[in-house]
This record gives sequence, structure tokens and C-alpha cells, in this order.
Amino acid sequence: MDGQDPNRTIQLDVDVEGDIDQVWDTWTTEEGIKSFFAPDCHVDLKVGGAYEILFDPDAEPGQRGAEGVRILAIQPKQMLAFTWNAPPRMSLVRQQWTHVVVRFQDLECGRTRVTLFHDGWGQGGEWDQAYEYFTKAWRDIVLPRLQYRFSVGPVDWQNQPKRG
Repeated sequence: MDGQDPNRTIQLDVDVEGDIDQVWDTWTTEEGIKSFFAPDCHVDLKVGGAYEILFDPDAEPGQRGAEGVRILAIQPKQMLAFTWNAPPRMSLVRQQWTHVVVRFQDLECGRTRVTLFHDGWGQGGEWDQAYEYFTKAWRDIVLPRLQYRFSVGPVDWQNQPKRG
């Protein structure tokens, strides 16, 4: 063992200036996802339904982003769970699935806390690279874009906000 926690999990919280209905819709509708997460997507909001987030929708199939991702569980306005895969450049772990759970907490006064858990990591090599990649992606890109979407407006994918 190299000292890594075999049960490592990414866990992040962010408070959003939107009510729980708005924030839920942002994560669970194609229009909402396109407003902060990625320029295109395919969502079929049911257990087993598609939850594909396409970061590069014009690329060839298999290179567009989170393709083949499926919804695992839904508790309206409380929890959304889905599978997730690594970027195409991490071919050894891309064909395997991790799990993301997003929880929503009404903070009243038109605010919502979003808590994201990402687990199911293997160890070593590309698994470690994927873990580091997603720790930064969720913390530094996706969740800040969610806040941006509610404080400024939808992301303009032709002129994306600067990172960090």
C-alpha cells in the first residue's frame, strides 16, 4: 500500500444564491445543465436514464465528455446520483465508472447548499490522476460556475468566465 485511503471521496459544499427549485432544475434539466456545466448534454431524468454532459459536443463520439453516464437515484429536490467516467485521455479508467451524489439543502432566504460526493476510485496510475483531476474540476470549475450562473447569469460557452 502506498498510504492512500482506499475509500477516498471528493466531498465539496457550495452555497448558491438560488432557491432549491431553481438549483434542482439547474442540475436536472438540459436547459439548466447548459447554463453552467457544459455547452451540451443529454438528460432523461429517471433511474437508468441518460445524464451525459458533453464538454466538447462537436468531437467524435467517445471524445465529447461524460458519455454513457446514467442516473442511479433521484430524490426530487434532495438528491441526484449518477455514474461518472474519466476524461477520454485516461483510457485505462475511462471505461470504468465512479459515482457522484449531489445533495440539495434549502437554506431559506432564496439560497441553497449543494453538497457533492464523488467516490468509487481505484488506486494507482490513472486512478490517481483521475482523482486529482476531478478534485480540481469540481472545486475550481464546476461548482464555481454553478455559483456564477446564479450570481451573474448563464455561462456563455463562447466566452467562458476565467478560472480561479
